[in-house]
This record gives sequence, structure tokens and C-alpha cells, in this order.
Amino acid sequence: MRLHKNLVIAVIDSLDYIFNDGLMASKVVETTLKRDKRWGSHDRKFLAETIYEMVRWRRLYNEIAGTKNHFTKDNLWKLFAVWAVLKGIKLPEWSQLAGTPERHIKGLFDNFQKTRKIKESIPDWLDELGEKELGVAWNDELHALNQPADVILRANRLKGSKLMLQKSLDKEGIETESLKNYPDALVLKERQNVFTSQAFKDGLFEVQDASSQLVAYFLDVKPGMRVIDACAGAGGKTLHLASLMENKGQIIALDIYKNKLNELKRRAKRNGAFNIEPRFIESTKTIKKLHSSADRLLIDAPCSGLGVLKRNPDAKWKLQPEFLDTIKATQKELLENYSKMLKLNGLMVYATCSILPSENQLQVAEFLKNNANFKLVKEATVSPHKTGFDGFYMAQLERIA
Repeated sequence: MRLHKNLVIAVIDSLDYIFNDGLMASKVVETTLKRDKRWGSHDRKFLAETIYEMVRWRRLYNEIAGTKNHFTKDNLWKLFAVWAVLKGIKLPEWSQLAGTPERHIKGLFDNFQKTRKIKESIPDWLDELGEKELGVAWNDELHALNQPADVILRANRLKGSKLMLQKSLDKEGIETESLKNYPDALVLKERQNVFTSQAFKDGLFEVQDASSQLVAYFLDVKPGMRVIDACAGAGGKTLHLASLMENKGQIIALDIYKNKLNELKRRAKRNGAFNIEPRFIESTKTIKKLHSSADRLLIDAPCSGLGVLKRNPDAKWKLQPEFLDTIKATQKELLENYSKMLKLNGLMVYATCSILPSENQLQVAEFLKNNANFKLVKEATVSPHKTGFDGFYMAQLERIA
């Protein structure tokens, strides 16, 4: 691979925004890719993959380069040199890369393979927490979460079948493969921008990880039901529910953020989903008005997001122990308060994109201990190591009294 200086400078600038200004990697990558209209698909691929990779392996590269978490421009170039050497890329004769100790870099890399928290590039506290909650399974899960995420599409049944979507994308030069055991999922053979495709503009699909696509099925919705998506956000799962309900019945999409509900409205229009009613949660009265009204209730709870580190690698550097304590308290509160919206004999699904039992099984066990009018029907844990996709947890509960 031959390095182009303008592209490398764009990578360095992006890392500056992410590491020093605290901007989200996904937003920085999105902005960077629009920086020069002359960049082709290979250039954009290099930029996106390199930025994400350097964010993912930040601690490892930092330890090798000896930059001590001081991300000056000079140090960012040292981190880039580590990345390039470990990739086996011949370093160009640029002043910023002069004197790079290539043999030393390779030697340190080998030495650090013995220390998991550095090898897998994870903060000390998070590594300790993972081992405490998952035991030896943490080794494999952590390694899996450091692999780049595939781009998964979900066919919108309101507009056509998965096969129809695959053919439409093929005509646009976008090759996909069907995922076995995932009824609506296609995986891109090669990473590319699908949001500019006509198929996307026509609402034929949404980008949604395979594990996330399991949640709507777990809720067991039927056309004509009244369904409440209590933490709808921008509506990825809401839209899936609408397609499974064939636009029949009602989906009330609740959230505490108006901007996310506005985005849901735009997405619903593109999807041709007309049975969704977004509602802003102004106060506890919004929830009380819906008590005992839902045939199905989805609580896709806010969580640590540890199950989706492969697509959000910067999250491991933003997470703090105190946030975990706060979010677990929020999960408990949501289960207690939002569960009251479910009808007698109705079904509720509690879901997170975390792999920690303290956010999942233990939350459900605590809820059931305090709410004898509910019973656990089934639960599922989706392992990143076993599936290659995001980590998820889902529990289906029935209100029995």
C-alpha cells in the first residue's frame, strides 16, 4: 500500500477531534469523508477503516509509541507510524515519520501480547469489570468486540422482500449475501456507502445489525395490536415492528428526546410506515395515561453499550464506572414504571445492547422479585464471540395478574 499524505493528514486531524475534542468517531468520520470531493471509494475506505482502527487500538498503540495519552500532533504521527509498521506498510520519507524505530515497535507489540488489557486495548477498570461479570468468557467476548463490524441491512417488508432488495442493490453495483436464520438481513460483501443508493432513498431497507433485528421478533407482535416502544429513539426497532405488523394496528413510539422522534418521523415516511405515533415523554403523566393499554411493550433500555463496541470503538474510552452505576439505576426505574403500560396477559420485552449480567439477567431477576404479577417466558443472550455480530440481551415477560 502506498500512503498519500493528504489522506494521512486527514486521519491525523480526525484523531485530534476524537481524542482531544471528545467528538464521536462516527460523526468525525462522516465529516472527514466529505472533506475532498476528489476522493474516490478507495480513498474513503482507507480513511474510515484507518480512523476506526486507530481508535479501536488506541491503548495498544499508545503503549508502543510511549506517548502517555498526550495526543499532540507530533504524538498522533507517532501513533500513525505504529499503525503503519504493524500493517507492514513501507514508510514514506516524510519528516513526520523520520526516525521511526520499526524493529522496536514490532518487539513491543510482541511483548504486549501477554497483557490482555493492553493487547485488547481496554481501560483497566473495564477489563476488571468484564472478567468479574463474565469470567473466562470475557477473553473471547472482548476479542470479538475488537473485530470490525459488518454492514448489515434489514429489508423493509412494507416495500418488498429480502430477495427483491438484493436484486435492486445488485443493479446498483452493491453486492450482498443473505444471512441464514435472520429473515430480513443482508450483509454487504464489501463496505460502501449505501445511503446514496436509490434503494435506500426508496425506503427498501435500513442499516441495522443482525442482533438488533432479533428484538422485534422476540416481542411476537401481530397485525392489529397496540404496541408501545417505550425507548424508541430514532426508531430502528420501531420501524421493524411496523413492517412485521404490516402497517396494521398502532405503535406508540415514546422517547424523552424530541430530536430523535423527529428523525423517526422522517424515517417512517421513507419506509412507508403509517401506524407509528411518536409521543414525547413530557412527564410521568405521559406514561400514566398509557397504563394497562399495550398488547406488547418494548423496553429497549439505555445501557453501557458494551455489546456494540465493534461498531462504536470510541465508547470504551468514553465510558466511566460512575456512568454504569447511573445507567443501572435508570434501567431498574424504567422496568418498574414502564411495565405498568402493559395489559393483563400482554407480553413485554426488556432488551439491551450490553453483555453484562448486571444490566441484563440480574435486572430482570430483581424486577420479578418485586413484581409477582409478571413471569419470565424466555430470555436470550447474543454473544459477539459466537455470532460475530453485536452483543444483545432480550427477556420476554408476561403480565399474569
